Amino acid sequence: MLVDGKKIATDILLETSEKLSKLDTPPRLMVITCAPNFETQKYLKMKKLKAASVGVVLNVIELPEEAKTKDVLDCIGRVLEEADGIVAQLPLPKHINRDEVLKAIPADKDPDGFWFGVEADACLSPVVGAIDEISKRYGVEWNDKKVVILGEGRLVGLPCLHYAKQMGSVVEIYNKENFDESRLISADIIISGIGQAGFIKNDHVKNGVFVFDAGTSEDGGVLTGDVSREVESKAAILTPVPGGIGPITIAYLLRNLAQLVSQ
Repeated sequence: MLVDGKKIATDILLETSEKLSKLDTPPRLMVITCAPNFETQKYLKMKKLKAASVGVVLNVIELPEEAKTKDVLDCIGRVLEEADGIVAQLPLPKHINRDEVLKAIPADKDPDGFWFGVEADACLSPVVGAIDEISKRYGVEWNDKKVVILGEGRLVGLPCLHYAKQMGSVVEIYNKENFDESRLISADIIISGIGQAGFIKNDHVKNGVFVFDAGTSEDGGVLTGDVSREVESKAAILTPVPGGIGPITIAYLLRNLAQLVSQ
C-alpha cells in the first residue's frame, strides 16, 4: 500500500494554519543555503509555497559556493534575534563544518529538530515526525521489531536511529561502505536515506515489510527515491518518492515552528 503523504501533509498544514492564525504577527523562518543542488532547489521552492499557505514568512538566504564556515555562522548570528526559526539547509558544501553550523542554532529556534535526541524539549526531526505520523495512521508497531536503517546522515539516519530505539525496536544502521543487501530480507521495518535511485529491489525485502523511503536523488531530471516501486507488491506500506515523506516533512517543519512560537 502506498502512503498518501500529500493527504497527511494537508491535514498538518490545516492544523498549523489554524494555530498560527491566532497570533498577532506571522512567524519568521530564515533558511540559509549554500550552493543548493537540484533536489535542494525543488525542496526550497516547495517550502516557500507551503510556508506562505499557513501564514509563515519564509526568507531564503543563499550564500555563494565559496562561503566558509565563518560566513554561515556570521549569517546565523545576524538573523538570530529577528527569526522565530532558523534552518541550515543540508547538504552544505563539504568545506563547511556542518556540525559547527547546526550547533550554532539554539534548540528554541530549531524547527528542523537537529537537537532531537540531545535536548529533552527539542522538536522532532521532520523526517522522524513524518514517520511517526504515518505509523500512527497506518498502524505500524515498532516495539521489538527489527529495523534496518540505510544511511547515517543527520537528516535521516541518525534521528531515525534515536527514534527507533526510543520506540523499543532492535535497530541496525548501515552506510554504503558496510552495507550487505542480505541484511534487508529479515527487516520488519526499513528506513532508507542514502539518495541512490532504485537501490532497494523487490527481492531484498520480505512480505509485509514497512518501508519508509526518505532518500531522494535526481534521475534524468526526475526526483526518485531509494526504493523501486515494485517493492509495493510485498510491502504492507511504502512511502513513494515523490509524494510520500517529502510533503509531510515540510508540513511538520512548519508545525514545529508553530510549536516554538507558542512556547
